[in-house]
Amino acid sequence: MAKKDDSGSHWFWTLFKWAATAGVWSVIAVTGICAWYATDLPDIDDALNATRRPTVTLLAADGTLLATRGDLYGVPLRVDDLPKALPQAVLATEDRRFYDHFGLDLIGIARAAYRNAKAGRIVQGGSTITQQAAKNLFLTPERSLKRKVQELLLALWIEHKFSKDEILTIYLNRVYLGAGTYGVDAAAWKYFSKPAKQVNTYEAALIAGLLKAPSRYNPRANPKLAHKRTTQVLMNMVAAGYLSAAQAKAAAKGKSRQRTGTSARGQYFIDWVLDQVADYLAPGDRDITVRTTLNPALQRAAELRLVRALNTHGKKAGARQGAIVALATDGAVRALVGGRNHGVSPFNRATQALRQPGSAFKPIVFLAALEAGLDAGDMVEDAPIKIGDWAPRNFNGKHLGRITLAKALAGSINTAAVRVAQKAHLPRVAEVAGRLGIPGDIQATPSLALGTHDVRLIDLTAAYVPFANGGMAAWPFGIAKISDGDGSVLYERTGSGPGRVIEARHAAAMNRMLAGVISNGTGRAARLKRPAAGKTGTSQNHRDAWFIGYTADLVTGVWIGNDNAQPMKGVTGGGLPARIWKQFMTDAHRGRGARGLPGVDGTSISSGGRKTVAKKSPAKPKSTEPSLWDRIISVVSGDN
Repeated sequence: MAKKDDSGSHWFWTLFKWAATAGVWSVIAVTGICAWYATDLPDIDDALNATRRPTVTLLAADGTLLATRGDLYGVPLRVDDLPKALPQAVLATEDRRFYDHFGLDLIGIARAAYRNAKAGRIVQGGSTITQQAAKNLFLTPERSLKRKVQELLLALWIEHKFSKDEILTIYLNRVYLGAGTYGVDAAAWKYFSKPAKQVNTYEAALIAGLLKAPSRYNPRANPKLAHKRTTQVLMNMVAAGYLSAAQAKAAAKGKSRQRTGTSARGQYFIDWVLDQVADYLAPGDRDITVRTTLNPALQRAAELRLVRALNTHGKKAGARQGAIVALATDGAVRALVGGRNHGVSPFNRATQALRQPGSAFKPIVFLAALEAGLDAGDMVEDAPIKIGDWAPRNFNGKHLGRITLAKALAGSINTAAVRVAQKAHLPRVAEVAGRLGIPGDIQATPSLALGTHDVRLIDLTAAYVPFANGGMAAWPFGIAKISDGDGSVLYERTGSGPGRVIEARHAAAMNRMLAGVISNGTGRAARLKRPAAGKTGTSQNHRDAWFIGYTADLVTGVWIGNDNAQPMKGVTGGGLPARIWKQFMTDAHRGRGARGLPGVDGTSISSGGRKTVAKKSPAKPKSTEPSLWDRIISVVSGDN
């Protein structure tokens, strides 16, 4: 009998032996790798209590929300606290077998591998919500073998440590959802101005859709793309059995009722305030709420008036930019516009740009003259003048001869202003400017009288505040109070300031003269139906045009010009800026009773500012017909 051939059996056992050996070593290798990476797992307690960037919430003066910055976390919510549609939308889109797997979805991993191989690229992931929770809580977004192994180990630990509802709760409260928001409640407030407990089905689907790519599907930045993604999530909910097709269709129609985000108004003011917050607080990781001084109605009016003017009259005159600052008489910033479009150019022309004020600087010169002993009725020569090689000229090259200081200021007469500065002494002019809050190294040169020292709009506007309140200087401020997340007050403004910088009698005299600028001088385009005063200004070659004016309630400055200092087509401070100022101030004072300026028309000034006293007899109504002086000014002076 022939011997049986056992070569096939030999090869089988040899192959089995090597396969078993390789399997054992593979298990050992995998175990070793897992053990090695396990020794470098992050500290669980530290990760669960990890610090974060603090959230800064800015509120307007009336308590309405202006903006939030930093990591925004909402109120921690359990799954049972949420509308069913929200966790269902997340599960339908991210992990349909969440309640069935042990932290790793082997079916999902196999399906993703097949689809990725078929597509020749990564088109689908296989991570479960548990894995994503592990990554969000404990790990970085780094793409590496080590991070993936640690993610798997932590997912298994989480599944052992927590129930499924607890894991889903952790995920929904900690996942990043764009625009600095973490967790579904923060996202609901950010995108819909409501808590997560109140979101409807469409809103729930939108939030779930953000998980794939928060920046890409942000409804504020990409509303059309966000809607497309939300529609897909609604279809996922249908496929998962959470919605019927009819319910999904009805939910999609709710898109038009959504409110996304907060108002974009006040962005220049928001930037300005945020830059100052750190100066008031020590570094930390606690959330803070900042109550600002901004008046939303005034801010809205300022933005509207500036943009409309630039889009119409400004376009024709080659004026492409502008800025507005409105201050209360204690320095509180009620409105601030730093340009026509923050999205296009965030550079703040109200608080950052240094420009020549031209004749808007002259009130400082005339105040210095009053302090030197001159009076508004004193005479000054309006005639050609030459100081060394410098020969300043009037706006139209004409002269009036001997005129009063009041008429020289009302008509913005250059040669007279230079002579007034000489009488006051130039070092005194520079000192008065610094005392009123004009910063920088102010050179006491003859040209200072005509506004050659560069200033910021906010500083020049603040320099007029002592006129409006009877002599008390004020620092412009935008922060009224800062509180922490528990409501404890960390800082509160108490009204401190530089104190009195102008004598009451000089403040009253300046108010009478500057009221004349509006009633019968270069600022006639700014006339209001209430007591007001101010000054026009135009720099050389019409590069800058200003109007700074005030009532007893509000001090407002307007600047018009171009960022590259390109000359405008004949724009003067008494033109476009004065008209913008009038429109804004009319809006701002609507519904307010008229009040007299300190020291004018029966209003006296106390040591603390201004108080109103009764008149002994009614004043005679002023004629609406232009006076002889009006007609002379309109012919021979002009604004500079």
